[in-house]
Amino acid sequence: MSLEPALKFRIAAEPWEFEAIHRLNYKTFVEEIPQHAHNPEQRLVDKFHAENTYAICMQGDQLVGMVAGRGHRPFSLDAKLPDLDKHLPAGRKPLEVRLLSVEKKFRNGFVFSKLVGLIAHHFREQGYDLAIISGTVRQLRLYKHLGFLPFGPTVGTGDAQFQPMYLTLETFLQMAKLLSPPSPEVSRILASYLPGPVDVHEEVRKAFERAPVSHRSDIFTADFKMTRRLLCELAVAQSVEILLGSGSLANDAIGGQISLLGKPGLILSNGEFGDRLINHATRLDLEFDAIQFPWGEPFDLEQINAYLVTRLEIEWIWAVHCETSTGILNDLGALRGMCTARGIKLCLDCISSLGTIPVNLSGVYLASCVSGKGLAAFPGLSMVFYNHKLTPSDTVPRYLDLGYYAAQEGIPFTHSSNLVYALLMALQRTSWKDKFAQIADVSHWLRGRVRELGFEIIGAHACTSPAVVTIVLPPEVSSRSVGWLLQQEGYLLSYKSEYLLKRNWIQICLMGEWARENLMTLPNVLSDLCAEARRARKLQPMSA
Repeated sequence: MSLEPALKFRIAAEPWEFEAIHRLNYKTFVEEIPQHAHNPEQRLVDKFHAENTYAICMQGDQLVGMVAGRGHRPFSLDAKLPDLDKHLPAGRKPLEVRLLSVEKKFRNGFVFSKLVGLIAHHFREQGYDLAIISGTVRQLRLYKHLGFLPFGPTVGTGDAQFQPMYLTLETFLQMAKLLSPPSPEVSRILASYLPGPVDVHEEVRKAFERAPVSHRSDIFTADFKMTRRLLCELAVAQSVEILLGSGSLANDAIGGQISLLGKPGLILSNGEFGDRLINHATRLDLEFDAIQFPWGEPFDLEQINAYLVTRLEIEWIWAVHCETSTGILNDLGALRGMCTARGIKLCLDCISSLGTIPVNLSGVYLASCVSGKGLAAFPGLSMVFYNHKLTPSDTVPRYLDLGYYAAQEGIPFTHSSNLVYALLMALQRTSWKDKFAQIADVSHWLRGRVRELGFEIIGAHACTSPAVVTIVLPPEVSSRSVGWLLQQEGYLLSYKSEYLLKRNWIQICLMGEWARENLMTLPNVLSDLCAEARRARKLQPMSA
């Protein structure tokens, strides 16, 4: 009977996993390949351990295979081949893959390819596109089978000789499809609870797959106008411009409009995306102060009011409506009332709120949104809503000049008909009242169930978005490991963002298309995986 179904592949994150790595490292590179001296502890900590990312293969509690990757120079091969870069394809961003080690009875194409494939996927997300290795001469046939190409002379001495080799990550990822079953990322996903990209309805997918049409055609112009009208109806706004780009582009466009005011402002932040607004404003050299509140806490309106009393020159406020990093839902009504009373222009990031809860942007100066979150279409379009007349400007960069968009009836540049028609279909087919009620109902159940299972949730229910449930994992359980295990079980959750990993949080987001029946099982699966991680940790030695 095949052992493959019992094997689990993931990125190492737990202390006991690293301890097992040190022992397999010793077994392979001391006892089998005499590259290092024996020691009584029978563990070998790699000299680059602090910089390594390890992909591991587990069978139950046993580590049966590993491989490490690192992108920091100098590589170990730099010391052995001073002219290393001359041997490599130009224009590539290389990483070094090392310590490929698999227990003898598991040495087959499946385990090797899955380990290297996991490292390839991990580093590909960071922009790396070339892997270099020192392959033991004992396994050259296998390395060549995986697509590695030898270069330069062999290095090492005696029984520990290695051949420098490289391969492009895209070559390997194609080769891996032939060597092993499809990745769980592709074939076993039951449901996606990411904040974006989200699952889309089949009708939205079909609309996207239509043959592209010219952005200057009469039919596209009419449909584009209808898309803008439906967006304004949903947001209760007078006007909207649709940009071809991400939410960061929309926020840069808002910053460009703020710069035209030539007046000081205030930015409010209580999370990652509020902090990013500060960064947008800093890069645009806007004149502003910032008030930063603790992550997971709503804005202190009394503190903001007290500040405004002393700074009568403030002309604008910029804040995030739904802070995606925590799920906190800041009080739009209170902010609007505060600004209206003082004649202050309110600008908002509504990227994670519009399409998940009722949003009323009347009286708001500028507000950003995107197609690939609550609107449940494909990513690639962003939008800025407004309620006043815009005029073109010669000082704002052309692509950010919302006044120029308005003067050109929203289509100053080439647009993607595929993305627009997908968005139009999502807007047309969705009953927003029903969607908002469904999200609120399921979120209420989900939060209660997660708390019953002993987990902490960020934010009080009254001030959080029903579409973002941020779960604090126990300190003895790694969010990276649990997120990866959940993915293997078929559930895509948000955990890979640096700000989530830093805090050991994971998120369940209800923004796109999702099936209620799949969600019903998720809390129990999460609880079981955390319990298994705790048990495994207790069973593993923490030191020699």
